[in-house]
Amino acid sequence: MSLSLSSLILLPSWISMAQIQQGGPDEKEKTTALKDLLSRIDLDELMKKDEPPLDFPDTLEGFEYAFNEKGQLRHIKTGEPFVFNYREDLHRWNQKRYEALGEIITKYVYELLEKDCNLKKISVPVDATDSEPKSFIFMSEDALTNPQKLMVLIHGSGVVRAGQWARRLIINEDLDSGTQIPFIKRAMDEGYGVIVLNPNENYIEVERPKIHVQSSSDSSDEPAEKRERKDKVSKETKKRRDFYEKYRNPQREKEMMQLYIRENGSPEEHAIYVWDHFIAQSAAENVFFVAHSYGGLAFVELMIQREADVKSKVTAVALTDSVHNVWHQEAGKTIREWMRENCCNWVSSSEPLDTSVESMLPDCPRVSAGTDRHELTSWKSFPSIFKFFTEASEAKTSSLKPALTRRSHRIKHEEL
Repeated sequence: MSLSLSSLILLPSWISMAQIQQGGPDEKEKTTALKDLLSRIDLDELMKKDEPPLDFPDTLEGFEYAFNEKGQLRHIKTGEPFVFNYREDLHRWNQKRYEALGEIITKYVYELLEKDCNLKKISVPVDATDSEPKSFIFMSEDALTNPQKLMVLIHGSGVVRAGQWARRLIINEDLDSGTQIPFIKRAMDEGYGVIVLNPNENYIEVERPKIHVQSSSDSSDEPAEKRERKDKVSKETKKRRDFYEKYRNPQREKEMMQLYIRENGSPEEHAIYVWDHFIAQSAAENVFFVAHSYGGLAFVELMIQREADVKSKVTAVALTDSVHNVWHQEAGKTIREWMRENCCNWVSSSEPLDTSVESMLPDCPRVSAGTDRHELTSWKSFPSIFKFFTEASEAKTSSLKPALTRRSHRIKHEEL
């Protein structure tokens, strides 16, 4: 039978219309005929015609891509940037291909963190058994022993993992703008210890065990003919359910379930766990945070849960287009005051870099990141963040406040 995917999509509507309009034997026969037609479609064959198998390479070389000397992803043969629409009119397949490449990129960045940046991969929870789910963070050799400075990096939400700011930038722009590697290398050059959080690695996925339910009719005293009729109805019902499930997710091979990682089941939990077990135990006199997007919210939650400890150990916090909200997160007055003195949020804006940007919230000063693209705010504010940290460290030494916190709009925040 030859049938297009668009026709398949319309079939349930035809059936519904037929059921609504049925008023006699003829209409019922039409409905039955449509249902019979639907049940006899070879869905597997149909999907093969409309969408290729979701079978993608597991290496960059397999995709025929590589990073050049500028850190740009380019096709090995043509030298062209990554092409999303590899197959026309197959958006879902193209998206799955993009996601498969993204997973390879994640592993590639992990390798760079270890080999290029000389960071160590540390499992969490620290007391995890061999059989329980685990996550990990990355740390420099001197992260816990450096007596002077420690930098902590927290990315935003979504598919990004440790060492990344934005997967889209890594694939479409370059490694410098999309990863935390420039921050890590400069920090280490300037004598910082480094800890890279991994707040989105909250669970592992395993195949859901199949539950075999025994038919109630097996142990029944019903006549054999009646049991056969019931079994036939049950099989038809399962067939229809499987049909619609296969259409909704045509190439799913396994049913997966999520096993959450103990004490690291959310970005907020992860930030608190790393603070308690690593950052709070570090020797550094000055701890600095760089937190992007949802990472800013995670930091504010950490501050709420560990206010006294954070105040005593953290010197300055650079937020980049943070999505925190001191009202919704119920941050107290003392936290808001501390943030006004020790934090700065580089937000997406068309204004030049470091230009003051007004805010209705009475928290930290906001300045332009020099770009109106959310995902680029960390990279564009890179030089200003290090300058801010240097000023904060010097101000702490001389009992003065960093210049950025003395901007004119700070007065307006205090008036609020």
